[in-house]
Amino acid sequence: MPTQARERLVRAAEKLFYAEGIRAVGVERLLADSGVGRASFYRHFDSKDDLVVTMLRGYDERWRNWLAQAVADRGGSPLAVFDALAESFAIEDFRGCASINAMVEIADATSPAHRVAAEHKRSVIAYLEELLASAGHPEPAALAERFILLLDGAIVTALRERSTEPARRAKEMAAMLLASAQPAKLGTGRAG
Repeated sequence: MPTQARERLVRAAEKLFYAEGIRAVGVERLLADSGVGRASFYRHFDSKDDLVVTMLRGYDERWRNWLAQAVADRGGSPLAVFDALAESFAIEDFRGCASINAMVEIADATSPAHRVAAEHKRSVIAYLEELLASAGHPEPAALAERFILLLDGAIVTALRERSTEPARRAKEMAAMLLASAQPAKLGTGRAG
């Protein structure tokens, strides 16, 4: 069945690209690992790049759904995103963020894969902004931009350190950001 072949290709791409890198894995390896023939590959995808875009879109959807559920399970606080990250950092085969990895490998910002990976980050920022706004924090858009720096930094640092500790440190910094933003919420700051 064609959809089974397509799904096998996408699953193989997700596993191999995440574990070894997009450029390191060729079409022959994808065919061998998926058990799909060359003709079937090209029936479903115009090129390896097309498969990369499909894989990144699936990653985006799954990861953001996972994050939203993990945050909700932890009470829905904006700081819960860091607890969720710590959970993912503890997974044995953690290799960072597939979108960050793709943007590093495919540095051309005009390429479809790079654009999809960058869109993932914009979607995460929008989610963070919603969390911060729902929690009543002032200037949620500006805070969300700062939170994404902490999230991405924690992801890369966790990859280097092989530890969940970067999520805890990032959470501490995020808490300081939220605490420093609170006075703006309390009043205008005008005397008298």
